[in-house]
Order: sequence, then structure tokens, then C-alpha cells
Amino acid sequence: MMWSVIIPTYNRLPILQKCLLAMEHQDFNGDYEILVIDDGSTDDTIAWVQANQEINLPHVRLLQQNHQGAAAARNLGIEKALGEIVVFIDSDLVVTEQFLSAHAEALQNHPRAFTYGTVINTANFDEPTSTKFKLTDISNAFFATGNVAIARHWLIEAGMFDLQFKQYGWEDLELGVRLKNLGLKLIKCPQAIGYHWHPAFNLAQLPHLIDQEQQRGRMGVIFYKKHPTWEVKMMIQMTWIHRLLWGTLTLGGLINERSLQPLLSWLINQGKPQLALEVARIFLNWYNVQSVYAAYNLEHQS
Repeated sequence: MMWSVIIPTYNRLPILQKCLLAMEHQDFNGDYEILVIDDGSTDDTIAWVQANQEINLPHVRLLQQNHQGAAAARNLGIEKALGEIVVFIDSDLVVTEQFLSAHAEALQNHPRAFTYGTVINTANFDEPTSTKFKLTDISNAFFATGNVAIARHWLIEAGMFDLQFKQYGWEDLELGVRLKNLGLKLIKCPQAIGYHWHPAFNLAQLPHLIDQEQQRGRMGVIFYKKHPTWEVKMMIQMTWIHRLLWGTLTLGGLINERSLQPLLSWLINQGKPQLALEVARIFLNWYNVQSVYAAYNLEHQS
């Protein structure tokens, strides 16, 4: 049985190199291809992949599109995939040699299910696979494209990814709702380990992180519009509970990236960037909640 690993990427060449080389060294008995969908990168991604395809990346097929976002990139991968089973990973994920075989073992004899592997977050670029699993790595997502294997025909039957999700967030979980409605079950596959690399938190990242939260709020309203349930409202933080919680913790926005900068700087200088990020999540969540309600009100005014 043929497997297709779909990897959308955008300007992530240094970690993409590690991602692809790890995917090329799989202890896997079946046939597999690696579809790299370049989403309009402006770095040297395309040149590097093309230069290495013949010798170092024999399983890789390179697809290209203008910058349209992850949903469109994954849909292109699904359309062009030759495999009966599709595996989604992100281009900043470095996997172990047993990655595909673990997914395959867990998925066999389960025709109406998909498998979700372990994602371990790491800031260690040189040796990402040396990072240990942490409580903060636990995920309760039903369908998340960071590390998942599923039969291709279920994706097509569910309608693939919704291209309304052009900004950051929710396109995979929204598809998960449709897959759940088809009766698919989630099978956890802890042996399929991927190490999700991201640079250690620093203050220069804050404008980007705030923008992500605002985008996630806007996309959350699209999610809720398609599936107007209490469960989705809780997921996107569009409830009075979240408004009260994050509004109170930030004193209505007074506790923000400016007022907390001295504390965040001190934590980073003490060698605790992850703790600094957890503190920053207080006001990042408030930005998200504000964006959700702003997008929802705008939707109802139009």
C-alpha cells in the first residue's frame, strides 16, 4: 500500500531540511512518497529541494503554488497524492525512523479511523529529538495536521480543507468536525513521534504572535459560522467565560506586551524563555478573545 506524506511549507528552509532528511530515513516496509507543497516561499526552498531530489531526497515530489495558505496547500497535496493513506506533518517537524511504521501498525484493521501521533515541542535546533515529552505537549485535538495519518478517500468524502480559512488557525479542526460526522474515530499513536521545532521565545516574536492570535480569532468565527455549537464556541473562546477570565487577568488589557516587558525580559535573561511565553499567553489570549468578538460583531453588522 502506497503512503503519501504531505508537507506544506513557507520560508522554513533550515528546519525543512531536517524535516525532509528525517522523512527519507524511515524504517518502513511499504512504499511512500513525500509531497512538499511550497506555498510561495521567497527563500531558497525550491532551489534546495530541486538540487537534492535525485540523490538525497528520492521520495520527494515538489509542488508549487502562489501564497494561498496551508489549507490550499494541503488540498493540492491531497489532489496530487498517489497514496491510499495520507500523512500530514508540518515542515518544522522532525520525526523518528519508526514514524511511518508506527502509524501503519496503529491504523491497520481500523477502516473508519485515523491515527494521531505524539508532538513534542522543542527549541533545540541542533538536536531536536533529544527533547523529552512534557505536560505542555499533551493535545486534546480531535484532528490536527501536525502529525496525523488517514485514508485519502475520507478526506475527499469530507470535502477536504475549507479554503475560507486563508489566515492562521482552525482549518484542520474544522475538517475534524466533518470527519467526526462521518463516523471516524481517533486512535492515539504515541510511538509516532514528531519533534516540533520553534525558536526559543524572545520579545521580537511578540508582534507576530499577537497577529497570529488576531488571525485565529477571525478564523474562529468562520469555524463557528459553519458549526454553531457550544463545543465550537468553547474551542474558539467565544463565551462569557473566556471574556471574563482573560479580561480579568489582563485588567481589561492593561496587562499587555508593554506593561509586562520588564518581567518577560527578566525571565528570558534568567534562561526561562518558555515560562516567559506562558506568561505572555495571558495577554495573547485576550487579543484572541477581542478578535473573535470583533469579527463576530462585524459579521452580524454586514
